Amino acid sequence: MTNITLAIPEELHEKMKDHLEIRWSEVIRKSIAEKIDDLEMMDKITKKSKLTEKDVEEISAKIDRNVAKKLGLR
Repeated sequence: MTNITLAIPEELHEKMKDHLEIRWSEVIRKSIAEKIDDLEMMDKITKKSKLTEKDVEEISAKIDRNVAKKLGLR
């Protein structure tokens, strides 16, 4: 198994020390594995997409504007 070094804020580290019963390395391993699963699924879904990055940015901007409008932020 490969080891990695992780930098976290001191405040977070102090909170982690309050829960020594937790295997934090296992929590991190599971979180990374879930993120990788999500990314692989996204890659699989978008693999056949014909949208360009510009298309995606335009769609994203429209969604952001519409959400902001519905929330009364614009």
